[in-house]
Amino acid sequence: MCVEKLTKRIALGLMLTVSSGLMSAQTLLNVSYDVSREFYKDYNAAFVAHYKKTKGSEVKIDQSHGGSSAQARAVNDGLDADVVTMNTASDIDFLAGTGVVAKDWSKKFPNNAAPTTSTMLFLTRNGNPKGIKDWDDLIKPGVQVIVVNPKTGGNGRMAYLAAWGQVRKKGGSDADAQAYVKKLYANVPVLAKGGRDATNVFLQRNIGDVLITFESEVISVDREFGEGKVDAVHPSISLLTENPVAVVERTAAKKGNSELAKAYLDYLYSEEAQEIAAKHALRTRNSVILKKYAQVFKPISLFQVSDYFGSLSEAQKIHFNDGGLFDKIYSPH
Repeated sequence: MCVEKLTKRIALGLMLTVSSGLMSAQTLLNVSYDVSREFYKDYNAAFVAHYKKTKGSEVKIDQSHGGSSAQARAVNDGLDADVVTMNTASDIDFLAGTGVVAKDWSKKFPNNAAPTTSTMLFLTRNGNPKGIKDWDDLIKPGVQVIVVNPKTGGNGRMAYLAAWGQVRKKGGSDADAQAYVKKLYANVPVLAKGGRDATNVFLQRNIGDVLITFESEVISVDREFGEGKVDAVHPSISLLTENPVAVVERTAAKKGNSELAKAYLDYLYSEEAQEIAAKHALRTRNSVILKKYAQVFKPISLFQVSDYFGSLSEAQKIHFNDGGLFDKIYSPH
């Protein structure tokens, strides 16, 4: 009987030890944009292993994904993110403006706090039945273009700025660019809420002939829907987009996660993380890894937001704020 009681006590003690170990694991919430979920799923596993190895501590990473602007508003309104990982700086600037993240957030990490970049390209249906090769093909009669609403997602803002900027890079004026963009959005049957929603409109609802989206979405589509559903078309000119990150000081400090949050974002610049990014068709900052994945990252003549728009915050005011150029250009069908 005594032996049995002793055994039970030992077992109970072990259970309490395991339980307290699980209770003590820190939990971090990363609030991110729509089409990054597969990348962060793999990155989180690598980071948890790295943190355990270097710090000896268990951590759990939770994710929240959606249209980037909607996500930024949710964080501003109280969603307890420890970090935000977005696809446009304007969404983090918005949070800096309301005091949720540091005013100098872009100086807290290398490369303007953007560990990866991307660009916009086109996905067509298998075999490219409409023969779409470049931007001019998107404004032809009878071509339906699926794109994210630039007022709800960074994916949509980058697509809009890419469409405008490619006209400028070819020598056109702002008036020429505006005329092109007006024709482009006349071919848009429905505006998606975010990048993944746009993909679902295109592939699940079977609407449209071409989808404008981030380069990284090609691999996500192949994994989720099966290879051979889409063809990736790399236009001759496109926009270099940055994927910026920031610690949400307000929440991280409250949860006691400030050090963990910084470590989580720091590790995005590691060789292991940059390799994972390249596997998900995110353009790495590591030149050796970028060269290794040359087959994925086809050469495109890239321009930056600063070339034609000043900055993303300036573009936001002129093009995307209520009453801006996008509201004047786009008429819902």
